[in-house]
Amino acid sequence: MHTTLAYADLPAVAPLLVRATANHVGRRPRAEAVLPTTVVRVARLRQDLGRLAAYNRVCGFGLRDAVPPTWLHVLTFPLQAALLAGPDFPFTPAGLVHTANTMTLHRPVAVGDHLDVLVRAEALRPHAKGALFDLVGEVRVGSELAWSGRSSYLARGASAPAGADAAGATGVTDDPAHPLRSEAAGEQPRTAQRWRLPADLGRQYAKVSGDVNPIHLSAATAKLFGFRRAIVHGMWTHARCLAALSGRLPETYTVDVAFTRPILLPGRVSFAAAESDAGVRFAVLGREEKPHLVGAVRR
Repeated sequence: MHTTLAYADLPAVAPLLVRATANHVGRRPRAEAVLPTTVVRVARLRQDLGRLAAYNRVCGFGLRDAVPPTWLHVLTFPLQAALLAGPDFPFTPAGLVHTANTMTLHRPVAVGDHLDVLVRAEALRPHAKGALFDLVGEVRVGSELAWSGRSSYLARGASAPAGADAAGATGVTDDPAHPLRSEAAGEQPRTAQRWRLPADLGRQYAKVSGDVNPIHLSAATAKLFGFRRAIVHGMWTHARCLAALSGRLPETYTVDVAFTRPILLPGRVSFAAAESDAGVRFAVLGREEKPHLVGAVRR
């Protein structure tokens, strides 16, 4: 049995993240965490075309009638924040690490489509460094499921019930093995690009996405959480990869990514991709070709 929290429009993210953090001040962690059954919804959402254009510019997408699937993730993010801000959510957002993301574009979504958006939490399971759980999003156009996504988060030091059911958990692993080192059968020649990431990229992406986590905004705020400099949003990197693959993606597909190492700002990374009959494998690589992100598109 679930409860529904309905919004008339997307809520502002920053106040929700502040409230979510404040909820845990002085609170003793439970011996075993329990995820709430709340479903957060917005119905008949009208897309902000100015914000979409700015998002496309920051992430490298061209202007098209069909929106990028990562844009639909951005529309679920305020509802994720609302879920985290609930008094019964067991983890503070300040300690969460986004480890993996899976999304499926079931049908193209046009800029003029009105969207029904929802988010829920599920699949709490143990991890060597704490507990993992998923925030699951869905976007419908009318009664038709157009997009679904699953973001996996690690709560360091937390506990999940022993033998917890991880059904539905993302199949992406955080194995840092180089994904493009060996050629797959029938694989086409690789493509590669070099990206220079400016120091303010985190602030640019925060402005268009609403994700104002301080680890992304400046070196000063990132140092409060143990980073030498600000790090780029994982979902910017995910989006930039799909933008680099524009023209090579089918009309509908599933894309899986794992975030393996943070990218410090400013920075330089390379993008590599290889196509086969099964789809496209890709990675964002740093020094000595160590991956920051690995991913695959399945047709």
